[in-house]
Amino acid sequence: MSSSYLEIVELEDGDFALQRMDSEEAPLVIISFSEEVTEFLQDNQVAVAKAMLGAGVQAASAISKAMVEAESDSAEGKTLH
Repeated sequence: MSSSYLEIVELEDGDFALQRMDSEEAPLVIISFSEEVTEFLQDNQVAVAKAMLGAGVQAASAISKAMVEAESDSAEGKTLH
């Protein structure tokens, strides 16, 4: 994934999307809350969507870092278990 800036936007249908700021491409991730959850969250859907997307970006970053480290270790002849 490129290192461009990401933004969270609310779509016309009420879903939330994570997308690149400088691109017209399709969103990277879309979060859609059910009617039941929307009623439960009341006006807090934005905060929950931000938290969910933030956690996802952090997890993806951690996975990417682990993959780079594993490639580095395998290039040095190490095997991680």
